[in-house]
Formats: sequence, C-alpha cells, structure tokens
Amino acid sequence: MTDATWRIPADKAIAAILAERIDAERSGVGIAVGVVDAAGRRTVAHGVSLRGGDRAVDADTVFEIGSITKVFTSLLLADMVRRGEAALDDAVSDYLPAGVRAPERGGRQITLIDLATHTSGLPRLPGDMPMASRADPYADYTVAHLHAFLHRHELTRDIGARYEYSNLGAGLLGQALAQRAGFDFEALVRDRITGPLGMTSTAMAPSPAMTARSAHGHDRDLTPVADWHLPTLAGAGALRSTVSDLLIFAEAELGLRDSALAEAMRDQLEPRRPTEADHTQIALGWHITQRRGAEVVWHNGGTGGYRAFLGLRFDIGAGVVVLTNASTERGGDDIGFHLLTGSSLAPPPIVRQAITLDAAALERCVGRYQYKPGTVITVTRDGTRLFAQVADQGAYEIFPETPTSFFWQVADAQVSFDIEGDGPASGLTSHQNGRERSAARLPES
Repeated sequence: MTDATWRIPADKAIAAILAERIDAERSGVGIAVGVVDAAGRRTVAHGVSLRGGDRAVDADTVFEIGSITKVFTSLLLADMVRRGEAALDDAVSDYLPAGVRAPERGGRQITLIDLATHTSGLPRLPGDMPMASRADPYADYTVAHLHAFLHRHELTRDIGARYEYSNLGAGLLGQALAQRAGFDFEALVRDRITGPLGMTSTAMAPSPAMTARSAHGHDRDLTPVADWHLPTLAGAGALRSTVSDLLIFAEAELGLRDSALAEAMRDQLEPRRPTEADHTQIALGWHITQRRGAEVVWHNGGTGGYRAFLGLRFDIGAGVVVLTNASTERGGDDIGFHLLTGSSLAPPPIVRQAITLDAAALERCVGRYQYKPGTVITVTRDGTRLFAQVADQGAYEIFPETPTSFFWQVADAQVSFDIEGDGPASGLTSHQNGRERSAARLPES
C-alpha cells in the first residue's frame, strides 16, 4: 500500500486501541477520538468523565485542549494580517499599552512572527510566576506580572536565531492581538473564529451547558485534579473544546466546510522556520512533520489533567482529534499519528517510583549547571524536596528514583547527576525525547 492510499482505520480498530489504553494499560480515564474526511465525520470514545463515575465521554464532552489554543491564537494573527490590522513583521511592543515594551537584543525587536513561531528568544515560562497553587499554576499570573517581566528580562539569545517553545511568547501574542483589536482574548476568538464557524462549545470560561458536559481532569496517577485557568497567558492554552467542535475546525482547515477564514488558514499553514525536531518545521502556530512519507500538520496540548491532539493530512483530506482527561505521558499524540499515517503506537510508559532521600543526599545535587551554549539549570532544595529550574522558566519538583537519578512528573523527562565520592555533583545530564544534554556545575559566586 502506498502512503497516498492510506485510509484512517475503521471504528472497531480505533475502539480496540482505546480499550487497550484505558482498560488494560490503566493509562487513561476517558478518550474521545474524532475523524473527518471526504466520507464525513465519525467519533469513537471509551471511558468516563470522572474515574469511578459512570458518565461516558463522547463527541460533546468538554475537555481542556491546552496548547492547541496556540493554533487559534496564530489564526487570529493570520486573519488580522488579511484584514490589514497587523503585519507579521510588526514589533510586538507597538501592540502593547503605552510604556510597556518587550525586550530587544542586538538592535532587533521581537515581532509577531517571532512569537507565532517560537523564535522570539523568550523563555518557555516567565520566571516571576507566583504559583500560589501548583494545582493551577497560571491562575495568579497577572498582566502586571507580565509587563514587569518584559521590562526587566534580558534575552540570552538572538531573536529569530532558533526555535524554543514558549508558552510565554504565545501568551504575549494573544495579549498583543487582543489589545490591538480592542477585545479581550476570549471575545476576540469568539468574534473571529468560533462564532463564524459555529463552534458553540469552545471557550475559555465554559457556559453552564458546557460545564454540565465537562470531563474531570486526572493527573499521571489518574487522581482527579483541578482545572487550569490562564487569564493572562490565555493565548498559550486557555481554551476548552469538544471533539464535535474541533472536527468543525478541521473541516474548515481541510476545505471540507466553507469558511470566511479559508485564506487566513492557508496563510497560516505556510512553513516559516525550522525546529529542533527531526523533519519538522513551524508554520504560524502549526507544526508540520514529515512521517512515513506523509506530511502531517498538527499541534498537541496538555494541562494538569488533560492531553489533546489535532492533526491534518491534506493529501488524503483527513483530520483526527484525540481528547483525553488524564495527563499521562503518552496522551493521545501516538494515537493521532497512528491513525493519520499508520505509524506505530508508543509502548507503555515506564512506571517510575520515587524513593526517599535525606536532606544531606539531596544537598549534593544543589547548584547551578550550565548547558552549552549557555542555558543554566538551577537546582534548589526545600527540606527533603528538590526543584529544578531551567533558565527563567518555573521551578518544578524532581523526584529521586536512585540517589543520583531523578524524574519530573510534569513531563516525561529525567536528570542524572555526576556524583563521585562524598562531594557535590560535578555535572548533570538531562534526558528527554531521546536527547541527552550534559551540563557542568558552575563555580559558586
């Protein structure tokens, strides 16, 4: 079978994948999958809205979609460019309130296209997030915090030099576009995208009807957790949606549904810059990956209790949505790529068990370590808990698996410390997505 003849598997095959994931592997609570192509749309779902409950998930169940929101943010940008309200090379500082400016470097300003392609040089997260509740980490981050961070932050790399995924950058883009349009972000999305497309179950703040159909999020251990709220960085990941609504969006993208956004969607899909991932470029918001001879346009999303995937193949006119209400390592990405290309499903994740180390053992890991070409990871201790912070991103707890090996729970990533004898670690190596990066301990200042 040539790849051009690939067809998305039948419902029975999809149902078997979902049952295996939830019932056999116990790595999910509820999963809803939507498929659309020239033959129409279909939905396959398995599991429940709340662990231990009996309300099944379906095409109209509301999930947090996390970073798939970035596709909507960048579509707003493409649409505003079409309307003559913005230009991709406009400096973002020109879109912010008087007296607020984004950092510059080498005489170059951060532009809207830099933000939409994750090449602005801004860190993944701002370093001043109060995180009053780690269960809802973005909730207390205000516009005042954002403006203060922009005022004092110094970029560590040239603008446009390389791709580095940034929730901060996408959130700033959403703020800037809303400021220019004279709306708040949610109202702008509703006015320009979800309203015209008839996506009545896509919003930041769910209506009572949406709340009644909402799934409950679960963490990696399938324990119910609180929903996330992103009032300031909304453009990075604040939207909630359903399979039914995202299939409407996919239909419009694929040209299976007439839309006034068609030209903006086409502009948005133009590859703009390379990424660090193999065979992947970044368009405006969308990632474009070559896999098994096929081009897949996609984005995923994740919050504290949900994972989401939206993918398109224009050569066969097909789209896939995968929404889950558990923040497990695999989420639905492997299911989405499998349905679109026939690629293998990811193996079950390794179940990592944390051990207990005393304060003295943890203290040997404390310090500042520098990756090449200059990114610093700072490891700190709070009693018998260890935290790691990369550059100006947030500090997240790392859990000991051995006396020298630790893992993050917020991501499928690990770090091992180089420790010999009784002294402190001389360096560390991080492990994520098949990549290893070594960092040497910096002298204490």
